Amino acid sequence: MEQGQKWHEQGEEPDYRFSLANERTFLAWVRTALAILAGAILLHEFASHIQPAAFIAGASVALALLAAILGAGAYLRWKANEIAMRHSRPLPYSRLLPVLSICILTLSASAAIVLAR
Repeated sequence: MEQGQKWHEQGEEPDYRFSLANERTFLAWVRTALAILAGAILLHEFASHIQPAAFIAGASVALALLAAILGAGAYLRWKANEIAMRHSRPLPYSRLLPVLSICILTLSASAAIVLAR
């Protein structure tokens, strides 16, 4: 690697179909993050009648943070996949799926407990 060469200039250019598939996956994660962020905003604005109010505020903040983590993780995953494809290496494992699953499970269980009261 030459001094100052950027990661997207290293290795060989991957087949455009794989790059486009990687980009579509990135955009799907971004859409998911935006949907979760929209849910956080809606929850904060329209669920004020649900008690305890601290739960609603906490759930809204948790959803907004989850959206931020997914947005950043989507970029990091896209970049890691591009680098792997450029160097003919296997695609790296993604931690986004377990993070999303655990967070949604936790928030759903908490909401079920609060709403069952």
